[in-house]
Amino acid sequence: MTEERPLILITNDDGYQAKGIRELADVARGFGEVVVVAPEQHYSGASHSVTMGAPLCVKYHGKINGVDYYTVNGTPVDCVKMAKFVVCHGRKIDMVLSGINHGANAAISVIYSGTVAAAIEGSLDKCKSIGISYCDLADDADFTASKYFVGKLIKKVLDDDNYPSNITLNVNIPKLPLDEIKGFKVVSQARGFWSAEFEENVDPTGQKFYWLSGKMEDHEKKPGSCLFELANGYVTIQPVHCDMTAYEYIGKLKKLEL
Repeated sequence: MTEERPLILITNDDGYQAKGIRELADVARGFGEVVVVAPEQHYSGASHSVTMGAPLCVKYHGKINGVDYYTVNGTPVDCVKMAKFVVCHGRKIDMVLSGINHGANAAISVIYSGTVAAAIEGSLDKCKSIGISYCDLADDADFTASKYFVGKLIKKVLDDDNYPSNITLNVNIPKLPLDEIKGFKVVSQARGFWSAEFEENVDPTGQKFYWLSGKMEDHEKKPGSCLFELANGYVTIQPVHCDMTAYEYIGKLKKLEL
């Protein structure tokens, strides 16, 4: 009797046509049965949003390199939900991989990221879940190093029988050649924030409109944090979960006798 291979769901927030998701599927199919369920369009910055005011549709796009590709007209989190209830028909999903995102999801970007949110949604169903981002925004980015390190990580997580069911790994890979990346580093979230700026323009009718821009600023430059270690050539692994309680302040608030 042949042992059943793990079922691996892949999604992203860049859309099903992004190069990063194809490269991730190519790696993951070496470790299990892979199905891709991704947004029809770009959903960066969607965070953990879900579609509530419109119907969702699932479309099958056929096989690409032996992997079934589906799209959903919704957010990355919608995709994980539709994969569970529609595409996989309630079958247990063993692992959720989200990415490979074009661009980093470090520091405060974790709360905005549709990539990370989709992985967290997987962990809510007790799936082993990893959100993966590469520090290169280019559509034709070279994912050679990313695929190498992602393959090593997928194997380790799948083989770990004691992997905590409520944890998601937020992984960021520096834009460096494979032989210049120093390895993995487990990190905390840096105190880094976007210096939000808006570029003002005027359309042909005279109406002003604005494009969000800005850059990430590291406010602590602390060894062991994601931005610091990324800048020093490491693939960073940040364990995250959806419990946002600030436990260290519970006692202080109780003393206020509200």
